[in-house]
Amino acid sequence: MKDSQTNDKSLLFRGCCASQSISDKSKSRQPYTCSKLDAQNWLASIDLAVVPPKFNCVEVRFKNSHKEFFKVPADLSVENRDIVAVEASPGHDIGIVSLTGETARLQMIRKKVDPESENIKNIYRLARVNDIEKWIKAAEREESTIIKSRQLVGGLGLKMKVNDVAFQGDETKAVFYYTADDRVDFRQLIRVLAETFRIRIEMRQIGVRQEAARVGGIGSCGRELCCSTWLTNFTSVTTQVARTQQLSLNPQKLAGQCGKLKCCINFEYDSYVDAQSDFPDTNLLLKTKKGDAVFQKMDVFQRLYWYTYLNEPGTFMAVPVNKVKYILDKNKNGKKPDDLESYMIKTPEKKKMNGIDEGDLTRFDRK
Repeated sequence: MKDSQTNDKSLLFRGCCASQSISDKSKSRQPYTCSKLDAQNWLASIDLAVVPPKFNCVEVRFKNSHKEFFKVPADLSVENRDIVAVEASPGHDIGIVSLTGETARLQMIRKKVDPESENIKNIYRLARVNDIEKWIKAAEREESTIIKSRQLVGGLGLKMKVNDVAFQGDETKAVFYYTADDRVDFRQLIRVLAETFRIRIEMRQIGVRQEAARVGGIGSCGRELCCSTWLTNFTSVTTQVARTQQLSLNPQKLAGQCGKLKCCINFEYDSYVDAQSDFPDTNLLLKTKKGDAVFQKMDVFQRLYWYTYLNEPGTFMAVPVNKVKYILDKNKNGKKPDDLESYMIKTPEKKKMNGIDEGDLTRFDRK
């Protein structure tokens, strides 16, 4: 039971969520898991007209969002999810193969990596049982190392936060990931860490988004954070994206746990841009004989604009986008319709539950 819990914990450190015993001698390949770094060979079920020559590079995944490409020796055959020992500096590291063959070649083209580059390291061998045992043992040290390193940072008075520690598979090096608002002189910290843990130390600064991905948590939607479950690439999010989706520019609602704009704001942005591609300019007034009307708000997917007369700001009128374009065309020709009421539509009322408004805070107190 204890060994099973140890293996599960080590797998969680490596971004996996499946329960298995990878140190079992009969298992040299990790089965498919729902790890965010796992990948499917989407070309496996496709019969290629011309079989390409065997590609000698594979993609290997490590802890968190760390992935690298490695060259495979001619006398070694590796498949997806094989546990392999790879070249590191110094020594070797243990990783899991995520892409091979044609899919690995296409991924290298996508990431603009030259397969013939001398900077690409080599795969040494399939991981042996003692390699995997040492790998799990190194992973078990990480949690206690994070706690101890934070105590050392506090003792030295450094304004930085240690977020994560990744031990190399052969326990010869540890990478400490930290966040800091300003530049930090951690030369003394490296000496203290090296004396405490008896290992080679490397410090890497990460951003607040990467910190949130490593720490994890629950978002305002009630689900686990996207960055800690499946999102591996961070794209910039701007307030213009929120404006396009007609979102309220409220920092408390738009900011995620990292303090930056939520990554999910980008998810539906393209749909909103496509839907608004033929929408008229909202800064234009609708001129009628009854008076000029100014834009107030819109419903993108129902294709509705809400207008109010300048002299009647409290009366909202929902006008379809095609009618707005028709009125603007008439205005360009110097013509004015009689009023907007003849073009407006009646919007559906709010749904109610047994006569109680959905937004009523006391609705659960009533029978």
